[in-house]
Amino acid sequence: MSLDNWKGRWTLITGASAGIGKTFAEVLARGGSNLVLTARRMDRLEALSSQLRSTHSIQVECIAADLNLPDAPGQIFTFTEAKGLSIDFLINNAGFGQYGEFARSTVDRQLSMVQVNCAAVVALTHLYLEGMVERRRGDILILASTASFQAVPYMSVYAATKSFDLLFAEGLAQEVANYGVRVCALCPGATESEFQQVAGSPANRAMRSAETAEQVVRVGLEAISSGKHQVISGFRNRASAEIQRLVPRRVVTNMTEKLFRPR
Repeated sequence: MSLDNWKGRWTLITGASAGIGKTFAEVLARGGSNLVLTARRMDRLEALSSQLRSTHSIQVECIAADLNLPDAPGQIFTFTEAKGLSIDFLINNAGFGQYGEFARSTVDRQLSMVQVNCAAVVALTHLYLEGMVERRRGDILILASTASFQAVPYMSVYAATKSFDLLFAEGLAQEVANYGVRVCALCPGATESEFQQVAGSPANRAMRSAETAEQVVRVGLEAISSGKHQVISGFRNRASAEIQRLVPRRVVTNMTEKLFRPR
């Protein structure tokens, strides 16, 4: 995999303090990309940025932002504009899930999920896309999920937000291709990260075949480099998505409900 596309250019990564976002930062730093890292936890961002600067001799900027707040995307954009940074690669990685019965959940948490997983993605993409179109170059990677392809009982809102991300990315990819801008939805399945812990989801059979964050990141970077509009990470995940196309949706949902049902 070549990282030359982003060498010496600026990449903005949301949710960069841990998991897949942190791994994106580490991999792209190896290839010489300068980075803007954003997440809620500034201490983690500063520790990561210090490590990447000293190891790879790149430039790194950090901004703490909570994408649950509607004005956070604008704050991030103002930050990069004030520093004169042209963002050539936007990685909309930040997102979270919530496990449990919807009727027993806190609606504020569910709405926060929509804000972070959908509204913030739309806002950031809109803010940075204009410059990419003007320059006739740029890449936007949106973290979707294998949950984008099916309903997931007990994580219904999460799956719906990821379906939104997938369709948004695919539609936008076709729309801006003539401007030299590439957009891709990356759809990982179970991944070794903090996602399960934050979502409160119990370990299930899917976690036995979980991919590493490095595997997911490499699949995503290869896909956007080759101009794909969406990619599913992992052979088993790709096979599962294909099988679902052949089975009635109600059957798939029924099987998923049994897998995720609280015990």
